[in-house]
Formats: sequence, structure tokens, C-alpha cells
Amino acid sequence: MPAAIDRDTLLEALDRELDPGRFEDYCPNGLQVEGRREIRRIVSGVTASHALILAAIEQEADLILVHHGYFWRGEPQPVVGMKRQRLQTLLQNDINLVAYHLPLDAHPELGNNAQLGLRLGLLTDGPLRPDGVGLVGRLPEARSAEGFAEEIGVALGRPPTWVQGGTHPVRRVAWCTGGAQSMLATAAAHGVDAFISGEISEQTTHEARELGVHYFAAGHHATERYGPRALGAWCAERFGIGHAFIDIPNPA
Repeated sequence: MPAAIDRDTLLEALDRELDPGRFEDYCPNGLQVEGRREIRRIVSGVTASHALILAAIEQEADLILVHHGYFWRGEPQPVVGMKRQRLQTLLQNDINLVAYHLPLDAHPELGNNAQLGLRLGLLTDGPLRPDGVGLVGRLPEARSAEGFAEEIGVALGRPPTWVQGGTHPVRRVAWCTGGAQSMLATAAAHGVDAFISGEISEQTTHEARELGVHYFAAGHHATERYGPRALGAWCAERFGIGHAFIDIPNPA
């Protein structure tokens, strides 16, 4: 049987590691829904959907650790419908919900961007933004943009949407997972050949062409699978508790 740890001890360790107080975020970071105090097994995932909660119940998890939790700024506050179902299922099964948003994007080793860089074989030179969200680096060798798009597709299990920013090859790259398409101009200011994120908006195509930067929209979900998995594994190794990453497929 896995070892057990007090929930508050685990949360204190996570807060020390991720330092959420550095960020002005769009949601609360840390414990969002309180469950049982004794933690033997955690399930990590990208988003605290009802499907992930049900999968965690099957795994007999005490705590769910995600990147996308609840209580986002500007969302409707009444606990009705989908929100009621999710919260009711967590509370009835005494499962804790813990979420880290920007702190998990920015962590230099366990974060979504650090882990995506490892997945894609990118060498990191430094942060894209002063707060550490997003990274700038390079490929070991220059690639054609078409070849790099194929490599991204193989690594993430889905082909990216590629907007050609010119005919140049790709060597210097910036990347920021999820819905960071608005950071394309910031990436261009770093003199990169390409920028990778998760989503694409209508204006992104024109910006990429006019800024002369190849843009790869590799999927919001697909680019943010690796931070929660790494953070869950860190908890398991540090405290001897059980951990399983559960990927709920999402084409976005």
C-alpha cells in the first residue's frame, strides 16, 4: 500500500515549489475543493472535468491535481448544472481538488512549457516573459518549417495547424502552451523563427505572416498534458504516495 501524507503537508510542499503568490492569476491556485485529510493516491490531469473525476473515483484517488480547475474570473457564480454535478461528485466522494494554473506554466522544470520543450527536443535559453511564463530557445539543428511541423505532430500525437511566416527554416523557437496565441508579437520581439502555442485565433494568421514568424497551433490540451503529469510524479516520488496521470481526450 502507498504511504500516506497529510493533505496540508502536501499542499505546503506544492506551494513552496510553485510559489503561486508570485502570480496574479485568473483563478485560485492550490486547494479548490476540500476532501479527506489523508492522501495515499493522487490522480493528475489537464482539466477537472466530470470525466476525470469519475476516472479518479475508479482509481480510488484521494486528490485530483490539475492545471485547469474551477472558479475562473468572470464565470457565473451560481452552483447549478454542470458546476453542481462536478462539485457534488467531488464532495460525495470526499476527494480533494487541487489546481495550479500560471504557476504550473512557469515552473522551470515541472512546468508545462519546460516539459513541452523536453518533449520537442528544444534547448532552453530563457523565459519568454519576465514572470517565467513561456520560454525561448532553439533546436539543436535547423529544420525546415514543414519538417518541424511533422515532428511536433509525432511528438504530441496530433498534427499542428501551421501558419507559414515565410520561407525560412526554423532554429530559434519560442513557445507557450495553451491559449497563448496573443503572445506571438512578444515572441517575435525575441527574434525567433517560430512560435508554438496551443490555440489559434483569426488574427493569429495575419500576425504570423506580417511578423515573419512561423506559427504552430499544437492544441491547448495537447501542449498542457505534461506539466500535470510531471507535478504528480514529483509528489509521488517526494512522499511515496501513489500517482496516475489520466488523459481525457480533447481535440481543442
